[in-house]
Amino acid sequence: MPTLAIYGAGPALGAAVARRFGRGGFRVALVARNRERLEEMARDLALEGIEAHGFPADIADRTAAMRAADEIEARFGAIDVLEHSPTPGRFPGSLFAGPLELDIDRVAALLDLYVLAPIALVERLLPGMRERDRGALLFAMGAAAKYPIPRVAAGGIALSGLRSYVHTLNSALNETGVYAGALLIGATIEHSGTHRAAIAPAIGDRPQAVIPAEVLADRLWDLYTKKDRAEDVIAPAISASYSDDQAAS
Repeated sequence: MPTLAIYGAGPALGAAVARRFGRGGFRVALVARNRERLEEMARDLALEGIEAHGFPADIADRTAAMRAADEIEARFGAIDVLEHSPTPGRFPGSLFAGPLELDIDRVAALLDLYVLAPIALVERLLPGMRERDRGALLFAMGAAAKYPIPRVAAGGIALSGLRSYVHTLNSALNETGVYAGALLIGATIEHSGTHRAAIAPAIGDRPQAVIPAEVLADRLWDLYTKKDRAEDVIAPAISASYSDDQAAS
């Protein structure tokens, strides 16, 4: 049975991805900081017939992220699919910072979470995937990775670096059995912390759409099964705003 490792396993997107891949025959490793929440998620998944286990770790800490990978492999064997979708967690003030509010500390924290830790994980997992000639590296991220949004300038800097990295990985792995792809989300995920706190940024005069986590999980599954593109973008308000700007110019 293949193993999916979800780095950033929360009760909204993480849980939906676990269920979607679990229905596809995967056992699931859940990685996040909150041990109690991970245990609850694993119990809920078990009730649905999905084998799952929590591995508490601060995934912005590269050492902790690597240790979690070791623990997953010790319990389940090789990691076949990595799904990386962390929230800013203890860094929300860093994420929602405009270009005139940036400082090195704000940006550095997000670079650790969204760029350096993912690169370290790929460095850790990719050799085994290439040796087996199968596997996938999936990254879900905010659409600020593609569309500059002033209110989340700090997050956009980090996410655009991650998006560029995923695109180069996808190109380099094109002739192999290993796939790398990104899902860009320009919507508020239903029942997520951002949704509950009502802090999602509006795009001009357009509020962000609210989208069920299950829809996003299906899109990640589609990327994984088809492996036919480097990214999928869900950004209705953002893309419309950019189209309006282009038409006006």
